[in-house]
Amino acid sequence: MADIQSRMIALQPQPAVATTAATGTAATGAAATGTTAPAFSAHLKAAVAATKSYAVNSKGIPTDLAAYGNGKVPASALEQVGATGHKLWAPAAESLTKLIADAKKDGVTIGITDSYRSYAEQVDIAQRKGLYSRGGLAAQPGTSEHGWGLAADLDLNGKALSWMRANGDKYGFDENVPRENWHWAYQPKAG
Repeated sequence: MADIQSRMIALQPQPAVATTAATGTAATGAAATGTTAPAFSAHLKAAVAATKSYAVNSKGIPTDLAAYGNGKVPASALEQVGATGHKLWAPAAESLTKLIADAKKDGVTIGITDSYRSYAEQVDIAQRKGLYSRGGLAAQPGTSEHGWGLAADLDLNGKALSWMRANGDKYGFDENVPRENWHWAYQPKAG
């Protein structure tokens, strides 16, 4: 892992130095190259997240995340997925942000309809949509992958669903709930 990180750091662009014609002064970094540091930083974070492994419990939940409890993950452990307003556990959010951007480069639009759910939100969904075990569409509250910030319900047309099935696992996402081709869960690598 350290080797991968050091190689990725070596790939980071070095601040460019450009002399402005008007003043004869040097400009460095993003101003000189026209690149945006936040965009590169997000790309780097997603690449590191995709290769990182985590200590997971017997249910595949990262142990540091499991310590909070399902539906009780604090805002500090969640991150927004791109500009969507939806949040997931930070490594999952970083990976999904990259996935959506890469799909867009391939001409595929992937949206998000649901993401992290607090315990109270899980109870509400179960009451409105019924429990999966009884033919409904909701997990038993306190057991949902949404309650860990590991799952997102995606807005997928046929082309986007095909793209996800061909590429989702490259970003750590798995279509793992029968009857719900919109539900994709992030599967952290055990390490």
